[in-house]
Amino acid sequence: MALLLLIVSALGYTIHYLIFKDLYHIFIYMIGDFAFLPLEVLLVVLLIERVLAYRERQDKALKLNMVIGAFFSEVGNYLLESLLEQFINKEEITQHLNVSEKWTKADFKKATRYAYHLKVDVDCHHVDLTSLKAFLSQNRPFILGLLGNPNLMEHDTFTDLLWAVTHLDEELEARTSLTGLPDTDLAHLDIDIERCYDHLASVWLSYVENVKSKYPYLYSLILRIHPFQENRTPLVS
Repeated sequence: MALLLLIVSALGYTIHYLIFKDLYHIFIYMIGDFAFLPLEVLLVVLLIERVLAYRERQDKALKLNMVIGAFFSEVGNYLLESLLEQFINKEEITQHLNVSEKWTKADFKKATRYAYHLKVDVDCHHVDLTSLKAFLSQNRPFILGLLGNPNLMEHDTFTDLLWAVTHLDEELEARTSLTGLPDTDLAHLDIDIERCYDHLASVWLSYVENVKSKYPYLYSLILRIHPFQENRTPLVS
């Protein structure tokens, strides 16, 4: 392709010379075109393409946020609530993640830092693994469908969350019975649940902060129903 373009360009200059017999003007325009090339690169590549790339990233972020919202509506909110009820350090977690209307960027940053290093105190002896297995099995097609979404390549943390949930589902599905499991196996499941909830809390906080700035009506609903508060109700009072 490069060779073909050079040949066409040379042919054009040759035709120009054969008709006008004027090398002077040929080199004037050629040098002028070469002088303008850096400005053209600056305008097209560095400015226009960056603006277009920025708008494309914004569109992808919007679509991805819709996908994350769908995940929490169908799967994430249930896991956040049902698992939290069975954690030994439930009160500590709710204290740090209890998002309220007064939260600022600093509050979200502090909570995100806590969630990133979240240490869940869970004992699978007291977790309803059968119900958890049934729920994950029921929503397996939905989660696998999300993993096939090409927009997820732009959001590593959400992809890690989906893999953590999928792995927990596979671990529970691989066991024909969840009763009478040895302590060593329950300790392994403790780690899987802790990993899953760690990712859940981090992505949820990021999603809520994004919703707060762009979709106040969705943020209003989240404030009323999220599980990290004492009195949850969808009713506006």
